[in-house]
Order: sequence, then structure tokens, then C-alpha cells
Amino acid sequence: MKMLRIYDFATAVSLFLLIISCSIGDAQPTSTGQNWTHYVRIGGHGLSLERVDSIIEDAQKSNMFGIETDNDIPGRYESYLDPTEKLAAIKAIAEKAHAINNYAFVYIAGLECITANADKVEHSFYKDHPDWVQQKITGEPAIFGGGTAFWISEGDEDVWVSPYPEEWRKTYMERVRQIAATGIDGIYVDIPYWMTHFRGWTDSWASFDEYTVAAFKEETGLNAKTDLKLGDFSDPNFRRWVDFRINTLTDFMADIDKNAKSVNPKCMTIPEIYPGYGEDAVRVGADVYRMYPVVDAIAHEYSAGGYTSAKRNPKDWLNFMIGMYTFRAFAEDKASWMLCYSWDNLEGLGPQEPMKNLALSEVMAGTNFWDARGHVMSGTNDMETRQEIFNWIAAHEKTIYRPREVVNPVGVYFSPRTRDYFTDDFFNAYTGIMQLLLQSHQEFQIVTPRTLADFSGEVLILPDVKCISPGEVQTLGKLVESGKRLLATAETGKYDETGAEQNENPVYKLLEISSGDKAQSVDGKFVFNPQSIGAPFLQEIKNSFDE
Repeated sequence: MKMLRIYDFATAVSLFLLIISCSIGDAQPTSTGQNWTHYVRIGGHGLSLERVDSIIEDAQKSNMFGIETDNDIPGRYESYLDPTEKLAAIKAIAEKAHAINNYAFVYIAGLECITANADKVEHSFYKDHPDWVQQKITGEPAIFGGGTAFWISEGDEDVWVSPYPEEWRKTYMERVRQIAATGIDGIYVDIPYWMTHFRGWTDSWASFDEYTVAAFKEETGLNAKTDLKLGDFSDPNFRRWVDFRINTLTDFMADIDKNAKSVNPKCMTIPEIYPGYGEDAVRVGADVYRMYPVVDAIAHEYSAGGYTSAKRNPKDWLNFMIGMYTFRAFAEDKASWMLCYSWDNLEGLGPQEPMKNLALSEVMAGTNFWDARGHVMSGTNDMETRQEIFNWIAAHEKTIYRPREVVNPVGVYFSPRTRDYFTDDFFNAYTGIMQLLLQSHQEFQIVTPRTLADFSGEVLILPDVKCISPGEVQTLGKLVESGKRLLATAETGKYDETGAEQNENPVYKLLEISSGDKAQSVDGKFVFNPQSIGAPFLQEIKNSFDE
């Protein structure tokens, strides 16, 4: 790996001076109640009544804690209509798991539904309910066949459903309550997304089905098909569409959690989300920052750089760690599971070391390791290595997973609104600052609007935080009054929380910044640089790290 050159930014030097003035110490454990989701060591399994005993045997053999099972009721049209057989299997695995002092959770689809052999049967989801399916603005329905994704077999029909048809949602939530009533410990909800991630749908910003369009009209008074410029973030109506899509999926997960707990208060709700903290979260509408408060944990199907740990270079590993640290900041006191992949039959390299590297990175970030075969949810690439990893995690789980408090961190502010409306600018600025802190081995804390008031460090960095609300400005003012120092860069504070440009920059006013076009510092209270620091540093990393 080549040494990185620090680019010639005067404020970069100021940043280092601010940082090294902070005392660095080890994080200290605190005592607080935690549930089982914080200590899981996960493995996945297909579920049927005939497989219950073998699943339990596999869990015991590998010291698994947190047994994933998959017999998807609402995501398969046949069991969406009649769940009887699958409910019996869920009840059986819950009872057997509890008998060995373990926990089990069951997979269900979010907004996807597959009809098997739809080309040969009279009834399918789409044949029966074409109006329930998501649509492009041009009217093309979200219906797909075999080969679109590896889990869709030839002859099957795969549809993506709008969250808004009342009849569908009523039945879906009834299935959720029936599942929770079996005594299962958790409901794992896969891919609650707007269809924007299959080929040809990336720029669709779906859905424009009649139910979703009507809901948007009721909430905003706008017609989504005619009153916004699709994909144009300078259009305030499009930004309202972005907000609406994110809020819709967050509310959908909150509804699932409410229904599950109405019959089984101990049943956990765990969505699986693949986007990270950047543009992809805005596009698919599933934002983990907004979802964490309404669920019990989130399983992140996350990769940065190489899709498997066997293929990651050093730059990828740092970005992977930044993603996990960001998720942990969003989660606050909740657990973060990592459904990530270590090895996929890579020639010339066995699975053992990639599995260990992946597990090491995840537990050091405070997340929970999920062992899977290849790039699916179940199995393992090597049972002996799984046992070794699970045994080690179990032996050190309190050290790894007990809540901790930072001592004197450098704060880095994550602004969800800036990420929503200025995705690339903020992603690069934020990620670059995090790379800088990781490479300089500084204690850091990722701060969000929910945790801003409680920040206890001495220095808080605002990396190109373009969107600032009055409440955030007020809280920043209190931090400055308490003696904390700020580092603000680029167009921080230029826009309000809706993405509209402000007549007067409240951050400049708060900090008495005389001009937005020159670097400056006032009485040691802040440092301001008109250019980004993080984005150029991130580019320098891309140029300087050996592949």
C-alpha cells in the first residue's frame, strides 16, 4: 500500500490541530438492559416441518445463537392466500428453539410476491390483482419472470406490490399477526423497497400506481404524474416525492411492528436493507436512519467495494468499516446485523481466511456476524470455520456487545436531509472525513440529528452539511456556548431542511462568519473552509491506494 499524500489545504492543517488537541481514551462499558438481538450469531435455513429437527441440530453443532428460518408466507402467493401449513412449521421451530434456550426468527418478503409456475396456472398475483402492483410513470407494471434475479425460477411470476392497496395490506398484516402468534421470536422482513433496483427501473422513482399516486395527492395536494420533475432535486415537488417515498416505507415497517406486537409483545421486527448510507437509500426509499426508531434491529446486506471479503482491497475495507460505524450510530441502542458475504468459490483461495476477516471486521464495529454460503442467506462456506468463529464470539460477547460510551471523540455530523437532496456531495465529504479519522487513528463519534444535543466531545465536524433546520441551528448554538468547537466546510447551512436555499445562512450567522468564500477562524470556536475537505481526501485515497 502506498503512503497517502495530504493535499495542500490550509484548513486540513487546522483540522489536524483541532483533532490532536483532544485527549484520546478507550471506550468504557456501561450497564444497561439488552435483548437477544444484540448477541446473535446467525445462520440461515429453509424451513418446513420435516426440517425442524435438522435445523436445531445444525444450531447446536455450530454454537449458533439466533436461528434464521425461511418459509416466506406473504411473499409467495399460495401461502399469502392460505398460510396454514407454513404457520405450523413456524410454531414447531419456535418451540424447539426455546427448548434449547435459543431464539428463532422467520423470513417474510416485504413488497415482493412470487407465484410459482404462473405460466401454467389460472391464478397468479398479477392475474388476480394487476392494479396492486407498482408501476413506472409510463404505466409499466413491476412484474418480472425467471432470470431477472437468481431467486426467480423459470415460469414464476415476480411482482412488487404497492404498500397502499387496502385489501392487500389488510391481509398482509393479518399474516404478520398470525406469524407472531406462533411464538416465533422475530419477523425478518426482506426488501421493503420501491422497485428501482432491477434492470430498467433504476431511474423510475416508482411507484406511480393509482393507490400510491392517490396517497401522495391526499398528503401533499400534488399529482405525482404531472406536478414534479422526475429525478430533479432542484424541484421542490420532487423533493416532496422523495420524502413521501421514504416516509411510506418507514410507516410500513412501523405497521408491521405494531401488528406483530399486538399479539406477541416479545416478537422482534427486523427488516433487511441492502442500501448503505448514500444515494441508493434515497432511490429505493428504504433509509435505515429513519427505520431504526420503528423496528427492533436491522439486518444490513451491505458491501463496499468487493462484494465478498475475499475480493476487498484496503480502501474497500475502510469504506466497509465506515458503513458499519454509520449504521451503529443510526441504531443508537439497537442491534445491527450484517448479512454480508465472505467467499463465493473464488479460485486459488479457500473460504477460511475470508470468513475470519469478515467476522473480525464486523464484531470490531459492534455488529453481529451472519455466516452464509456464497451470496445466499443459508448454509456456510466451511462448517469448521463457522464453529471456530461462533465459539470465539460467544466467549467474548459481553466485551464485544455491551453498550459503551466514548471518552473524548471527534464528532462527525451525518445529515440525513443533506444526504437526501445532495447525495453525492455529502457522501463524498462525509466519507472522506471518516477516512481521515480512521487513518489518523482518532477516536470518533458519528453524530446525527437525534444525538446532536448529547454530543460530549470537544470538536464537531460539519462535512458540507448543506441542509440545516432551525432546531439543528439552535442545538449547535448551545454546543458552541458550552465551549465546543466546530469545523464547517463548503456550503454548510446554505439550505433549509426542505432543500430550499435560505435567504441568510444561519450557520454563518451563528458563528459570525464574515464571508463564505475564504477560510477563517474566530477565537478558536470554529474553523471554516469554503471548500470541502472530505471530498478531495476521498479522491486522493482513490488515486493513491494500490488496487
